[in-house]
Amino acid sequence: MALLHVNFYSEVLQMSVNMDVILPQQTHSQIGMEGKRREGKYPTMYLLHGLSDDHTIWQRRTSIERYVSELGIAVVMPTTHLGFYTDTAYGMPYFTFISKELSAICRDFFPNMSDKPEDTLAAGLSMGGYGAWKLALGAPETFGAAASLSGALHMAANKRMLTEMQTERRIFWESIFGDPLHVAGTKNDLMYLAENLKASGKPLPKLFAWCGTEDFLYEDNQYAWNKVRELGYDLSCSESEGDHTWPYWDMHIQDVLKWWLG
Repeated sequence: MALLHVNFYSEVLQMSVNMDVILPQQTHSQIGMEGKRREGKYPTMYLLHGLSDDHTIWQRRTSIERYVSELGIAVVMPTTHLGFYTDTAYGMPYFTFISKELSAICRDFFPNMSDKPEDTLAAGLSMGGYGAWKLALGAPETFGAAASLSGALHMAANKRMLTEMQTERRIFWESIFGDPLHVAGTKNDLMYLAENLKASGKPLPKLFAWCGTEDFLYEDNQYAWNKVRELGYDLSCSESEGDHTWPYWDMHIQDVLKWWLG
């Protein structure tokens, strides 16, 4: 595998940003790991970070490079700061950046990345789980599948956000969503996006989710899973003992790869 640290300029955000990119490489003499490369263009996973992290976190907390070394895929890990993968109320269009500009930039920089939706996965944890599903439900022409680990999938009734609305953190949530008490029925409501996409008659993305039963987002996940099932989405989901910590995300990102690549 090749690991690239990429600094580039975003016209959408009008600022310099970062991403780390893992690219497949055919190798045979590495000790303890073999690298493989597929024929033709390779599938790409956009791997998203959570609220407290950045583009380096999946490499620092998991063995993601080792997990994908024999799969022949690319992994794009961008920084999106505290933007919640949203075109924010304070004017930073993070969703537009990641749903439209980033994939175009990556395919320009790395022409061997496939441009087919079925070869493009969005995956992430917590805030990144929300972002992953949002990409597939809001930009299915680019992202044909999405995987959430402990994702904030029901922001319209997110208990943490609603609790913090009574504290000094209120301004943070307002800067993201505008009026956080009225997320339901907006472009920041994943269930609203799922309903609209279903009604449009367009192809629906495949969805994956895992959440631990001790996670503070467990009830939100239960609600979201039931809702998308009712709408007829192809959802693979599971729950098990676990909380909102890296040992579980390190374990279950391997399940995501098996699910996506068969």
